[in-house]
This record gives sequence, structure tokens and C-alpha cells, in this order.
Amino acid sequence: MVNPRKQPIPIPTTTEQALAIAREVAAELAPGAAGRDTRAEPPAEALALIAGSGLLGVSVPRELGGGGLGGADVIEILRILAVADSSVAQTLLPHFVLLGAVTGLASEELRERVLPDVLAGGLIGNATSERGTKHAWDPHTTVVLDGGEAVVNGRKYYATGALSAAWVSVLAKDEQGRLVTVFVPREAKGLELTADWTSFGQRATVSGSAVLDGVRVGAGHVVPLYRAFEGPAVGGAFDQLLHIAIDLGIARAALEDGGAFVRAHARPWFESDAERVTGEQSAVVRFGQIAGRVIVAELALAQAGRRFDEVAAAPDDHTTALLSAQVAALKTQAAQAAVATSSDVFELAGTRATDAAHGLDRHWRNARTHTLHDPVRWKEYHLGNFLLNDVRPPRNPLN
Repeated sequence: MVNPRKQPIPIPTTTEQALAIAREVAAELAPGAAGRDTRAEPPAEALALIAGSGLLGVSVPRELGGGGLGGADVIEILRILAVADSSVAQTLLPHFVLLGAVTGLASEELRERVLPDVLAGGLIGNATSERGTKHAWDPHTTVVLDGGEAVVNGRKYYATGALSAAWVSVLAKDEQGRLVTVFVPREAKGLELTADWTSFGQRATVSGSAVLDGVRVGAGHVVPLYRAFEGPAVGGAFDQLLHIAIDLGIARAALEDGGAFVRAHARPWFESDAERVTGEQSAVVRFGQIAGRVIVAELALAQAGRRFDEVAAAPDDHTTALLSAQVAALKTQAAQAAVATSSDVFELAGTRATDAAHGLDRHWRNARTHTLHDPVRWKEYHLGNFLLNDVRPPRNPLN
């Protein structure tokens, strides 16, 4: 676990600084990604590298000691890191989403406790999903007030980032049945985290289960999540853009690793007169088709990031609805690009590429797993309903 409450570390304050650091970190992460996937263990060294880079504080407002960078920069940082290791990138996703809750909805008491840890390299993990509930946003986990304290009880499944976090944000219902999130220190008594994530993809996301048995925190640690969607909101769009960044990071990684394998190892078909598969016209055309899909989606993501910052600066009912619809369209394309690219590169790489020693299968496993996070069919439904019937996408944490 990253040790919180150290002295603050330098935080990048410009886009150029932040992206340069992200690329440096990614270059160090990439060589170990396949091994981390194989071991399916918390990537402590990788997260320590990120903690020391200052990237965890880039979106904290400058007046609070952070980098003050916008959503577009965070989205691109996550995409860069996802190319290197999509599991590590997904571990960071809840951190950046939940920082918005800390800076925008939390009590001063909570900000004064959480932000110094973040600026010292502390990670915020999430404990949201549960088994046995009607859906993801109907938690059985409860929080009740007891004097000046809040008492949390519940059980969570795949608490991404929690095992290596300084703080764990727990989705719960308060005594009025409203959605809240409770910020719990990682070392809190009654919080038990287990590394029991067994998915075939995104295996190093530090996603384990969490049990909260009478966990007590200050009443000010309860954040009224329900208030985030009472007016024009961009939080759901930001969450989805970060997921898109991971999808496209996987797609880019599959494209680059697949292309490298084709150049180094793939053989031409015996009916071809080419000396190498890179000389086969049909193979070159097919690779261009695969690459084009990724490049177009990457360009769209960059534009969407800029649009997000514009809307976030002055949100209203119309612009936020349009943003959500545009993000829904991009989400469907990115999911398709990730799954298709990570599969299609094998057409050119050949049977040899399926050897486990090469680790190319992890890209498809990661894409297939991560793109299940939010159903694309609902993104398409909201998009179609908006365009045909002028029904705005609903305000919730995923739109």
C-alpha cells in the first residue's frame, strides 16, 4: 500500500509536464505488464511509481495545492497509462472520479483529511459493486449516524484500487435511503479487504472484495452523492470518458504489440509470392483497416475531452445532455474498437501468436472484461432516444 501522509510531492501544473511524466511512467510500466497479468497480484511497485510521479494530484484545484488540470488532461493521462498497462490504469480511474466528489461535495473536514494524503501520493480506491442486489446502484450497504460518527456495514465485490489505497470510498444508502459515499481510511477498524478477484481479464486491477463490519468514521466523511445529479451534471460523462480512455488504451496496445509480432514473426501465406507477410498486399490493407478504427476513435476521444472541459466550465441542461449523448456514441465505438482490434490482430499474426509466452491474449481478455463495465446497449438506447425523441440521457453516475 502506498504510504499516505508523507510530505507533499511535486505536482505537474501544465499539460506538457503532466503528459511528459505520464509517458515516462508508461515506459517503465509497459515491460512488466504481461508479468503482472500472469501473476494477477496487486501491482505495488507500479502504483508506487505513479504515486511518486505527482500524477495523482493533477486534477486537484491549484488553490487546494494540486495541479489544477482539466478533464481532457486526466483523460489523456489515463489513456497513455492504459496503453502500457490497462489494469494499472483502471486502478486509477476511481481515484480521479472520486476526487471530484471530494472537491465538489465533501465537507471541509473531509477535504482537509483526504487531499493532503492525495498530494503526498495517496490513492483513493472504490468499494461500489455488490452481489445479490437488483443493480449496481441499489446497495445493501448502510450508513447510520451515531452522534458525531457514521457507522458503515456491508459487503462489496471487486473494490477496485482499495487494496493499495489510502482511502476507500464506499457506496451506501443513508437512513433516508439516499445514495451516499463514505470515505473510509484504509486502516480503519472493521474494514477487511481480500485479493480474491478471479476474472480472466484486467487481472492486476487490485480488485478484491471488501467487508465493512461496524466501521466508524466521522459524520463528515459521508458525502451526499445524490446531490451530484440534482442539476446539470458532468460527473457521469467524465467517468465514461475515463473508461473510454482505457478501452482505447487497450486497443492501441493490441495494435502496437500485434504489429510488432507481425513484423518480427509472422510468415507469408504459401500462395503469396511475398518474402514476408508485411509484403502481402492483403495483409497490409487489413492492418490499415484495423489501425484506422483505432486512430479515428483516439481522435474523437481527444475532441470529447476538450468538449468536456468546455461544458464543465458552464454546464446547463442542454449542453450536459448533449455531452452525455456524444459520450454515449463514443463509448459504443471505443468498446467495439477495443474488442475487435485485440481479436483481429491475430488474423495477421497467425497461430504462433497464441502462444502464452507472448502474452498477446491479455489484450483481448482485458478488452472483453473492461467493456462489460457499462452495457453498450444502454448507451445506444440513450443516444437514439435523445436524437429521435428529444429525451435527455438520465442524470446518474454513468451518463
